[in-house]
This record gives sequence, C-alpha cells and structure tokens, in this order.
Amino acid sequence: MAAASAKEGERSRTSPKSIKFLFGGLAGMGATFFVQPLDLVKNRMQLSGQGGRSKEYKTSFHALSNILKAEGVRGIYTGLSAGLLRQATYTTTRLGIYTILFEKLTQDDGTPPNFFLKAGIGMTAGAIGAFVGTPAEVSLIRMTADGRLPVSQRRGYTNVFNALIRITREEGVVTLWRGCVPTMTRAVVVNAAQLASYSQSKQFLLGLGYFNDNILCHFCASMISGLVTTAASMPVDIAKTRIQNMRMIDGKPEYKNGLEVLVRVIRQEGFFSLWKGFTPYYARLGPHTVLTFIFLEQMNKFYKQYFLDQ
Repeated sequence: MAAASAKEGERSRTSPKSIKFLFGGLAGMGATFFVQPLDLVKNRMQLSGQGGRSKEYKTSFHALSNILKAEGVRGIYTGLSAGLLRQATYTTTRLGIYTILFEKLTQDDGTPPNFFLKAGIGMTAGAIGAFVGTPAEVSLIRMTADGRLPVSQRRGYTNVFNALIRITREEGVVTLWRGCVPTMTRAVVVNAAQLASYSQSKQFLLGLGYFNDNILCHFCASMISGLVTTAASMPVDIAKTRIQNMRMIDGKPEYKNGLEVLVRVIRQEGFFSLWKGFTPYYARLGPHTVLTFIFLEQMNKFYKQYFLDQ
C-alpha cells in the first residue's frame, strides 16, 4: 500500500500541462534563432523561377551570398518575428497535444503506446498544430519573399503583427489560413516520415556497434531522418509556399489549390523543381529538431530541479 502511494506520488510529480506547452514553444523559438536564415533561403529558392521565368538563384549558396550582398546580415533574419510566432503557436500546440494524447494512451502500469499509436498521435498533433500556426506561416512566407521583389511590389510588413493586421484588413481574415490544407498535409507527412525514419535510423546506428544511446547518436539519427523527411515533404512544402505568397490577378488567385501548383511547377519548371531549396530545408530540419529537444530537456531539467524537487 505504501509502495503504491509512493509510486502514485512519483507519477503525480510531473510538470503541469501549461508548463509543458510553454516549454515546447520556448524550445522551438530558441532553435529558430539559429535556423531562420536557412528558412529564408529555402523560401526564396522555392519561389525562384516561378511560372517558368529565369531562376534568380543557381544554388542555395548563390542565394545566400546574393541576399547578404543586397540586404546585409539583417536581411537573412527577415521574418524572424513571424518564425518565432510560428513556433509559439505551432510547436506549443503540437508538443502540448502530443503530450496530452500520449499520457491518455499510456496504460495504468506505465506501458507507453505502441509505435503505430505514437505515429497516429504525432500526425494528429502535427495537423492541429499546423492549423493553429498557419497565420504565422503565411506571414513568414510573405516577409521572407519580399526582398526578392522590386521595391514598388513589396508588401513591406514591418513585423509579424503588422503582417497579420494588414492581411486581415486588406484581404480578409480567411486569407490568414490560405494554404492551410497543404500546411497541415506537410505536417502529417513530416511527422509520419520523421517518426518512422528516426527510430529506424537510431536502431541502425546502435546496431553498428560504434554508437551509444547519447546526443551524438540522436544527432546522427536526426540528420538521416531529416534526409528522408525532406525528400518526402518538399513537394507539399513548395505548394504551400507558392499558395501562401500568391497574389490576386484580375480578382482571381494565381493558383486554385496545391495540386495545380504541383502540375504547373512540373510543366513549366521541370519535375525536380519540386525539390527546390532542398539543401537549406534539409540543413534546417535536423538541427532545428535536435536544438528544440536539447532546449526542451534543459528547461525540463531546470524546472524539476528548482520546482518539482523542492
């Protein structure tokens, strides 16, 4: 009886759900400071050569050097406020919902959900998080795309809140959720590919006998997983980027839906253009995941040490 109550006490001494939500968002925001320039380069690459026009950038490195030359160091951090808000909304919601569902599906004896249930939880949490984060995503795409346009055509948002207010006032509140379906689809694809490939990669690395289950192994598994996830999700990502950046032409949108984007990209720019911006997208995905979880672990450790264990 005493042992049971002791176990119960141990289980009850976990962080409140509100703290889990908060730490999830803060961890994602911390990682964004490091990878924002890669996000900007990826978005510019995906819009380069749109509609069959000549490509502005030959490679990701060419894009980065051109942006630095034309817009300076501050230029590569354009859209940072939108990137931070995206993490505050998307990551907070995604990790919070994942944690809640994971706890609900964990059996009374502490047995966690099986792999397929975990995958389902991850995809559900990712889709809901993506829906909540779409307004920040639309702002981010537009802010990072602005510098490639002639001054007369730029939207000129000063920060993410200015973007949200102007989009609502000039185009209607529904526009904040433009590209919501491909954004949610990408989140489902990313979560499904990441979960499956990460666990498989980690198992493979540990099986080689050269790795222990530590941060180096987790980083390497994340980078392998990132390669698979990037390849699987980029066509959906380019559809999302083009839809969220599109303008109305004679009262009609440039694209009707994500499928039309994919068809037109293949027809006008070539099949492999669906993977434009692969290098910065891949370079962003692995480190962002690793950094997010490193920050999350440190915050949880701090909270446990100074609050739960007191």
